[in-house]
Amino acid sequence: MNTEAESVSELLSLESLEVRGSFEEMGKAYGTHYKTKINQFIEMRLNAAKVYFGNWGRGTVDELLAAGAQCWERALVFDPKAAREQEALALAVGVSPERLYAATNMTDVRDVVLLPDVMPPDEDEGCTSILVPPNQLSNGFYGQSWDLNPTDVEFIFALHRIPDQAPETWTVTCTGCMTLVGMNQYGVSVGTTNLKTWKSRVGVGYLSVLHKAINQDDLVSASEVCKTAPVAGAHSYWIGSTEGGVEWERSPDDAFQRDTQAGPVSRSNHCLFKAHQDREWIKPTPTSTSRLKRSSHLLSQTNHHSLESLKSLFSDRSDGTLSINRYPEDKQGTSTNAVVITEPQNGILHGCRGPADRGKWRTFEFERNKS
Repeated sequence: MNTEAESVSELLSLESLEVRGSFEEMGKAYGTHYKTKINQFIEMRLNAAKVYFGNWGRGTVDELLAAGAQCWERALVFDPKAAREQEALALAVGVSPERLYAATNMTDVRDVVLLPDVMPPDEDEGCTSILVPPNQLSNGFYGQSWDLNPTDVEFIFALHRIPDQAPETWTVTCTGCMTLVGMNQYGVSVGTTNLKTWKSRVGVGYLSVLHKAINQDDLVSASEVCKTAPVAGAHSYWIGSTEGGVEWERSPDDAFQRDTQAGPVSRSNHCLFKAHQDREWIKPTPTSTSRLKRSSHLLSQTNHHSLESLKSLFSDRSDGTLSINRYPEDKQGTSTNAVVITEPQNGILHGCRGPADRGKWRTFEFERNKS
């Protein structure tokens, strides 16, 4: 195990951690190294949930933890290997795996508590994702901003996993979480944006879906994971590879697919398929519609996208507080905490902590691809 950090004046640095071995050994190493920070992250998330429930006028942290425990039971069956890794992580941190699962999968678990039948207040959580397939002019690129609580930015890092019996992976994630946005040694890239529909129920959290997907050897297998997972709540899941990109708009009851056969695809935080639109609890927010319109427009400007053009897209502030690039000072309760862009054909993942124009970008390669 080793750690590395880079810092640049006035830019947010992105620390990385490498773990290797069995699933249990990786979980233990991860939890041991970040024990203090993971405990802080759990408490921060639970406090955020308390405020969230207070704004709704319903729900408690105890209910969240109880729902998280039920979801954890589903995760044990859904992906036993990941469960072994997460159990070792929790043990090293000194918390129960149920508590860790509830905190790290908070957006899904709180939906289980409230969204079956309660009308929530408006909110502006969200991310922006892009899928740019390879063509004759350029390689394929896949990525997204990850936007949530502004305080989450203090817990962002890059996790490098080198398992004995699974693909090597890189992910930019939060301390205590497994895969969030990342890529494996075969170029299979994964990510997600949050959606909200009625009828959430006990099921697996979105991080379980992403972690199982990134451990697949190819696009088809990873796509099948996202299509069929018994999810707790609504999310979009995207998968990219050298073959192109696929996106699934998921809820516990339905799965709708888009792909990059006709060109680039972008997504923000509202549903695009009627069955889900009919079950959305609010109309699309101004920031979600603005970000989707802007990202679609920027992707349509050229067939020759590059790393720099996509960094520029994620840095875009053309629409002020409704922009793709979200600052804490926008006072929306949400800000861009990380940005990831993958290049499957070159076996490279690029990431930064914080907004795309405020983070020190780093490039990550795969050990097994160098031999």
